[in-house]
Amino acid sequence: MPKPEDSLTGVWHGLYSYPRYLSPVFFMATLIAPGRAISGSTQEAITGKSGTPLTLHALLSGNREGQQIAFRKVYQQSPRDKNPIDYSGTLNEDASEIEGIWTIPGNWSGRFLMIRKTGMTEHVIRQVFETVR
Repeated sequence: MPKPEDSLTGVWHGLYSYPRYLSPVFFMATLIAPGRAISGSTQEAITGKSGTPLTLHALLSGNREGQQIAFRKVYQQSPRDKNPIDYSGTLNEDASEIEGIWTIPGNWSGRFLMIRKTGMTEHVIRQVFETVR
């Protein structure tokens, strides 16, 4: 059973990468996870086909078993809302990072990193992400 001080509840900043030549995508996740159950949402900024900036929203639901984290992300009202994405990762010892893989079942997968530290910026997270490759 997770210790109360290891609650995943909070705001997390992260990146996910693609297995090909696409750039990693920065996102922000709000998790509600006082115990084993995980719920929450994400927001990520992308550029649409016409070059217009878009913000994608998704809902999360999953669970935690010790240091192992698993959740499903489902986009809401976006071009991506037809394919749920499964995330599976490992929480570090001080409960400040989750690193793992994402998978679109039957399709493709890539890596992700989520960091929960105050004052983290996209630039800092990109640096951390590059060092764990």
